Amino acid sequence: MDVNAYTTLDFAEGVVEQPDGREEAIAVVNATHPRDGPDHVELQVEMDATDVDLPAHADTVELTPAQARELAADLTDAADSVESGEPGERSGRGD
Repeated sequence: MDVNAYTTLDFAEGVVEQPDGREEAIAVVNATHPRDGPDHVELQVEMDATDVDLPAHADTVELTPAQARELAADLTDAADSVESGEPGERSGRGD
């Protein structure tokens, strides 16, 4: 995934979790959908392989529109909690 004018978030702070530990890296995050016959939302994350020892690749999650909206709502709730200083939950599901 290239960083371009259409990338949702370029140069976000990321963390790569590997069996031997965690490393910080620059990340690119993009939310998109297929151009022809869109039937899902794609959430893509690419870690800068120059910062961490891993092959260049992008991870993509395909979400239904309902899943994308649920993720968006959870992100909004988490952002509100961070801004208000509330303690967080690791699962994000709140159950």
